[in-house]
Amino acid sequence: MSSSQVFEQSIQIQASATVVERCITERDLMHRWLNPMLRCEPVGTTEDEGIWDTSIGAVGRFIIQIPLWQPTLETVVLCRSPGKVVWGFSGFFRGQDLWECQPAEVGTHLLNQFSFEIPNPLIRFGFNTFASRWTQGDMQAQLQRLKLVAESLQ
Repeated sequence: MSSSQVFEQSIQIQASATVVERCITERDLMHRWLNPMLRCEPVGTTEDEGIWDTSIGAVGRFIIQIPLWQPTLETVVLCRSPGKVVWGFSGFFRGQDLWECQPAEVGTHLLNQFSFEIPNPLIRFGFNTFASRWTQGDMQAQLQRLKLVAESLQ
């Protein structure tokens, strides 16, 4: 079995691409739709410590808040253009998380593509056995919450 995997989800949102983009790039809005066990934090130099940034090269971390263990993905913004951000990450997963707002006739089509590999065979086995299906379901639930947030801002 290959260690590379891709989970892709999309949703139609009745809000402008600009509003949807704010939801995927502004930290306070992200915390309104992300899984409540997931927290994102900026990582930066002393001049900009604490500022969430989605420009190319900006670094951050996503932390899963589990009692006794908080798995962390270190991230860097690899690609940024209007309506699109791609985070590269490393940690217990390695890969990319693409978010792209595609203006539609009515509203916005939002695409999320999570492509990754799990280098550690034991963690990969555990993920594939116990967490893969849950992760995909959680991604879809996050998109539903993001839709509600974006549509409430429209």
